[in-house]
Amino acid sequence: MKWHEMRADEVTNAINTDVESGLTSKEVKQREQKFGLNELKEAERPSAILLFLNQFKDFMVLVLLAATLISGLLGEYIDAIAIIAIVFVNGILGFFQERKAEKSLEALKELSAPQVVALRNGEWVRVLSKELVPGDVVKFTSGDRIGADMRLIESKSLEVEESALTGESLPVQKSIQPIVGKDVGIGDLTNMVFMGTLVTRGSGIGIVVGTGMNTAMGQIADLLQNAETMETPLQRRLEQLGKILIVVALLLTVLVVGIGVLQGHDIYNMFLAGVSLAVAAIPEGLPAIVTVALSLGVQRMIKQNSIVRKLPAVETLGCASVICSDKTGTMTQNKMTVTQIWSSDKVWNVSGTGYHPHGEFMYRDKEIDVAKTKTLQQILTFGALCNSAAIMEKDNDYILDGDPTEGALLVAAMKAGLKKENLYRSFEVVEEFPFDSVRKMMSVIVKDKNGKRFVVTKGAPDVLLGISKSILWNERQEGLTREYEEKVKGAIESLASQALRTIAIAFKPLSSTERIETSYEAEKDLVFIGLQGMIDPPRPEVKQAVKECRDAGIKTVMITGDHVITAKAIAKQLNILPTNGKVLEGRELSSLSVEDLEEIVDDVYVFARVSPEHKLKIVKALQNKGHIVAMTGDGVNDAPAIKAADIGISMGITGTDVAKEASSLVLVDDNFATIKSAIKEGRNIYENIRKFIRYLLASNVGEILVMLFAMILGLPLPLVPIQILWVNLVTDGLPAMALGLDQPEGDLMKRKPRHPKEGVFSRGLGWKVVSRGFLIGIVTLAAFMIVYYRNPNELAYAQTVAFATLVMAQLIHVFDCRSEKSIFERNPFENMYLIGAVVSSILLMLVVIYYPPLQPIFHTIPILLRDWLLILGMSAIPTFLLAGSLLTRKTA
Repeated sequence: MKWHEMRADEVTNAINTDVESGLTSKEVKQREQKFGLNELKEAERPSAILLFLNQFKDFMVLVLLAATLISGLLGEYIDAIAIIAIVFVNGILGFFQERKAEKSLEALKELSAPQVVALRNGEWVRVLSKELVPGDVVKFTSGDRIGADMRLIESKSLEVEESALTGESLPVQKSIQPIVGKDVGIGDLTNMVFMGTLVTRGSGIGIVVGTGMNTAMGQIADLLQNAETMETPLQRRLEQLGKILIVVALLLTVLVVGIGVLQGHDIYNMFLAGVSLAVAAIPEGLPAIVTVALSLGVQRMIKQNSIVRKLPAVETLGCASVICSDKTGTMTQNKMTVTQIWSSDKVWNVSGTGYHPHGEFMYRDKEIDVAKTKTLQQILTFGALCNSAAIMEKDNDYILDGDPTEGALLVAAMKAGLKKENLYRSFEVVEEFPFDSVRKMMSVIVKDKNGKRFVVTKGAPDVLLGISKSILWNERQEGLTREYEEKVKGAIESLASQALRTIAIAFKPLSSTERIETSYEAEKDLVFIGLQGMIDPPRPEVKQAVKECRDAGIKTVMITGDHVITAKAIAKQLNILPTNGKVLEGRELSSLSVEDLEEIVDDVYVFARVSPEHKLKIVKALQNKGHIVAMTGDGVNDAPAIKAADIGISMGITGTDVAKEASSLVLVDDNFATIKSAIKEGRNIYENIRKFIRYLLASNVGEILVMLFAMILGLPLPLVPIQILWVNLVTDGLPAMALGLDQPEGDLMKRKPRHPKEGVFSRGLGWKVVSRGFLIGIVTLAAFMIVYYRNPNELAYAQTVAFATLVMAQLIHVFDCRSEKSIFERNPFENMYLIGAVVSSILLMLVVIYYPPLQPIFHTIPILLRDWLLILGMSAIPTFLLAGSLLTRKTA
């Protein structure tokens, strides 16, 4: 018998599980060993050996290896061995860089893996989908992604979208009834839910019956094996740059070889020098360093509670000019607390905060007994019954499982001694119509001990007021006249003016014969009882984060479904709403086209009473005005706006799996301040990439020009090929990598957002590369000429001085690259990785100069102390000459 043919109790017995307590830890471990992890098999990744061999596929590396072969054939064995050793070391560095990036991305995938709520050891706990095993009892609700194939044992208005499996976009209504019949199609298995499908409405509980490749999704696993690798715009620009540099390098090689041969130099030496220069011209480590810089930046962002799901988001973050943020939970603490209750023109104050069920009820500054106040007790009871949340005590703390608004209603009832589990002894919930953003309410049908049934509804006060026929006034049911409506509206405004969110409570008795099948039938002709006013206090760190964003040229826009008065009050507390700033309501937004909204959107700072559908219109209007938009969201209906935004941001705690999948950034802590930190990190990653591009290219320009100028002047070669390769290895690798770890500059969050189409060489970077490179080439050649003309018979000594000058000039220049302005702007000891890299590079240089066994390989001779003064003086000129002139202009 198949799973869908069985009754729920038969499924439980067949798979050996307990729907009351779930599986034990021991059972989970045993089943995991038997069935494996709940994962689809992935395509095989290249082996470590293949990854290592891929490092030698680069065109210029192949040219260098060809040159090495020629060296060997001509009998220059020491040169050949040395070049192979350097190529091999470069290959090892590239290999480890790629492996590090791969592992970082694996860790990222692990962190962003979908989670489910499973019953383990008698408690509902969050577990990774991949940890599910057959027999697990799992619950899910609207917006959740199903983690495995399951047989339903409970279904409350459950609808699931199964287009990933069936191609049908319309959601399927689910039930728990057995289905009998041969060859039942997957689309007709209404008592089953499948891995990868999406809950669009209602809630349910299922027993896992298939995991991993034993799922319906496992049959089409080949479509899901590998996530598409996205190349960032920066990587594309660098790839184009690389192609240009290859052409330049080949032309330089021909030029250098041609001039050298015409001047009588040895053809072999000139060919090797030309190839070495070509290798110097191409920063072959650049793509690897960019990947590692992005990867390390992503890891830093994880530590700051933001998970980057798509690498281009790192670049885009630095361009953000508007952040559209949800209020609840992101700017506030998401710990709603009922502080006032209104009914029949009476207001009761409630003390206590958070989810601790301790507090007093006060009326006119006097504590009252709720049990003696029938209307108050009724409002609290109904608020707890029409409620999907649960408050659990754990480690001397109270934790909410569910919606914060429902949690507040539950805690308010608990403060009056009305615990949900105790209420369920007197009342039975026989039907539930879950909350959705269109109806803006939730209803349950309840039966008391006497068998009497009634509807209990909670929701937006204005909506409930519109569908109510009567009102409970001083414990008597009255017709809802215009006078009573005005009193209720006055109460709503009074509570909202205090930044309180209001939830209305209503009910309706049902006759014994009355049948209710739809939410529409349940939610009409209600009896309005009263209001519960609650507040979600702002997070203390958000006010400063909003200020820092404003200083960075980033506008913060608050989007909320709350009442306009509440929204304005919170926005003013956080300094989001300036004096002349506009507030736009959902009904006004609905009447505007995107084009109309464009005209006023720059002046709007708060959007109140909006539905998730409005968010897409807001995103489009801002984008049409030229803004780079970051949009936050957590629900299924937020997904289109999140996807349409330049940076879609989802909530890690409250966010649905759909919202997370549509987003490029996930906030682990749902905190607005984390968005600010992510933008800062995104800006810094981009700036660090610019720093090492500036450093690598300026260094390479210097190496090329020193050889080219020497050729033109008819001088001997200032550097032998092996020295050029060693300079590349010593000065390009470690210091460039250390620049990728640099801390942000002090004014980073005071600069305006970067334009997304800004070129790599913008803001004077091209001039800095050429000017510093030119000076590095000039001083290296000058040091060579001074020593060479002093004693023309000691060419090797002059070449060693040129080699040391080139290395030291580049290592001093690396500190200048840390600032957009001047080397004097930053403390060199802020980046100890860079200090370590520079010291290591100097030691490596000294080893090849002073260690006798390496001297014949690198054609070096020990340098005298007096010439070190020349080397250090010359190598300081490129950095300090320009920095000094800049400082003089600044002082003047």
